[in-house]
Amino acid sequence: MNTTIDKVAWIYLDNGRILSTRSRGKDVYYIPGGKREFGETDLDTLAREIAEELAVTIIPATAAHLGTFCAQAHGHPGGVTVQMTCYTADHHGIPTPSSEIDEVVWLSYADRNRVSPVDQIIFDHLYQTGELH
Repeated sequence: MNTTIDKVAWIYLDNGRILSTRSRGKDVYYIPGGKREFGETDLDTLAREIAEELAVTIIPATAAHLGTFCAQAHGHPGGVTVQMTCYTADHHGIPTPSSEIDEVVWLSYADRNRVSPVDQIIFDHLYQTGELH
C-alpha cells in the first residue's frame, strides 16, 4: 500500500543559504514545516508549524508558492512518500529552536547530503535556479 505524507514547508533563503532544522533524535536536517491538520489550508499549516518550530510569525499576505516536490519519506518503509508544498514568506521574529527542534542552521548546496530525500530535490531545484549556492 502506498501512502503519501502531506507536508507544507517554509523556504527561507538568505545570501545563497537556506534555513534548515534538526529535530530531536534525528540524524538529518529538514526544511522547516510539517504535516497538515484536518481542514487546514496550506497557509494555515505553514503559519502554525513555523510558529511551533521556530517561534516566528509568518506574514500570510507575503506567501508565494515555490513548488511542490515528492520523494521517498526519510525513515519510513518503501512506498511511503512525502509531498512537500513549499512557500516563501516574510516573517516577524528571529528563528529560534522550539518544540521538537534541537538545532537551526543555515545550509548551502554543499550540505545536500545532510538533508532528507525530498529536501535534496528542493536543494537541486534551488541550486539550478541560482537561489542556493
